[in-house]
Amino acid sequence: MPREPYYVQSLERGLAVIRAFDAQHTELTLSDVARICGLTRAASRRFLLTLSDLGYVRTDGRLFSLTPRVLELGYSYLSSRTLPDVAEPHLERLVAEVHESSSMSVLDGDDIVYVARVPTSRIMRIAITVGTRFPAYATSMGRVMLAALPDELLETYLSRVKLEPLTGRTLRTPGELRAELARVRLYGHAVVDQELEEGLRAIAAPIRDRTGTVAGAVNISVHAAQATVAEIRARLLPPLLVATAAIEADLRIAATRRPV
Repeated sequence: MPREPYYVQSLERGLAVIRAFDAQHTELTLSDVARICGLTRAASRRFLLTLSDLGYVRTDGRLFSLTPRVLELGYSYLSSRTLPDVAEPHLERLVAEVHESSSMSVLDGDDIVYVARVPTSRIMRIAITVGTRFPAYATSMGRVMLAALPDELLETYLSRVKLEPLTGRTLRTPGELRAELARVRLYGHAVVDQELEEGLRAIAAPIRDRTGTVAGAVNISVHAAQATVAEIRARLLPPLLVATAAIEADLRIAATRRPV
């Protein structure tokens, strides 16, 4: 596919090298990076050594790993947003009330990205932190935000998304997902029952900015052994909706105080 004249391929490749490192690949050799990124060893070496000179990568001569300085790349985004700062105290109060973990995420392409989280205990195999990404279709927060998309954007998403069966319960077809998103639009919240990970249930509601646009979502997640779907709706949905309404009210106040 032809690139636009402004496209800087070296920037794309440098970012790909950073993204090659994740929870399963905290340390990589030069050959590993070249293979994951589809680069030559020589190109990978240049990118890694440049990132090392800039302080984003460290190496012992064979293995490379990211340094905490990489967090600066995401901090500019988070620090410019009022959403996580406004939401966090409300998430803390919600967790103190229901004694279950709560998170906030935003939609980024076809994924959700966690921007705030208050855990009570670890109930997933994967450790969730700010910046963690999951496919939107298999998460309660993702479905809330997908359901809020205009029809044409939603249809575009459904035409391109690949519904990987993350568990035996994951929805498999665009038609199934479309029907589920219609229910989310109707009821104003989403429940996902062990579709992202076995043993995990979650309920989510949207966060709307002052224009009424869905800017994010908040969820409460529980172990499946602790509550049925019906119990989650009965016990957790009311305090969740109170929390999201409080976040929206504070967002409106923050927006009026922001300098023009």
